[in-house]
Amino acid sequence: MMGNDLITQAAQRVAELKAYFVDHERFVPLAEGFSILAEKRLVDIQTDRISEAQGLALSGHSGAGKSAAITHLLAQERQRLADQGYGDSTIISLRGPSPATLKFVGQMLLRALGYPIGADRHAWYIWDLVQHHLKERRVLFVHLDEAQDLASRGTKHELDSVTSMLKTLMTDPEWPVGIILLGTNELEDILNHDHQLARRMRTVRFESLSPAAYGDDILDLLENYCELAQLGPEDDVLDLSHGERVVHAAANQFGIAIVLILDAIEDAYLHGQKTLNRHNFIRAYHRRTSCDAEFNPFVVPDFMRINARQVFSRENRT
Repeated sequence: MMGNDLITQAAQRVAELKAYFVDHERFVPLAEGFSILAEKRLVDIQTDRISEAQGLALSGHSGAGKSAAITHLLAQERQRLADQGYGDSTIISLRGPSPATLKFVGQMLLRALGYPIGADRHAWYIWDLVQHHLKERRVLFVHLDEAQDLASRGTKHELDSVTSMLKTLMTDPEWPVGIILLGTNELEDILNHDHQLARRMRTVRFESLSPAAYGDDILDLLENYCELAQLGPEDDVLDLSHGERVVHAAANQFGIAIVLILDAIEDAYLHGQKTLNRHNFIRAYHRRTSCDAEFNPFVVPDFMRINARQVFSRENRT
């Protein structure tokens, strides 16, 4: 049985590794697109000019690494704003409310602004307060995570009302605010449902990975993490087929691939190892899925047959 001290040390070391952001190729168009929007907004402020704000929509499958990319990007931009003397300007982040009624979205936004309000207020009153406090707080962008939830529970009428209000924030004649939407593929359906909102957005999509095309890249990523973790990678995790296995085991998603690598590193720490090997990935995958060895992509030769999105897979389910 592992000692508590070993578990604590492993948790601390992995937490440090999680703070490391991987600056991958898909991050470049996202960062460039947002920088352009931010600069346009700052120029308008500097010249006392009112122009419609634009927004940014990032979509991709669950586990693609969207949230980590946006979190890193917004941290960079907040620091850049402060360095340029715009420390009083802010970027507000909140998770997509559910149910996504006009009233509830407004309440959640007020809470993110630091002004919670009771449920007995009318929607028009709540959104008047939202627009007032966005201007008072000099909010440049509102970031809405899990934005696909805007369409998950509410009616089509409610979705129309919420998207209409987002457009209103972007076209406010006194203080227009940019909107950042982050979500899964359903977010694309929302934007295609409302073409007026879509034309005000720059769009970026994090595509799924292909084992054949990204196996080498994942190996480079693995080596970088091993260096940070002060673990020597053994030969069996530096083979191209292992990189392909990681991609497949991650259901072809970049963010999950990072999680798998960190889980394997954690396993090495927990076993007091100085190196990282294939057995760490085997155990890490098993802990995540409770799948039998026959359904572990790091064990079987024909790993591509395995559905990496399933858990508890076993030969004879009874």
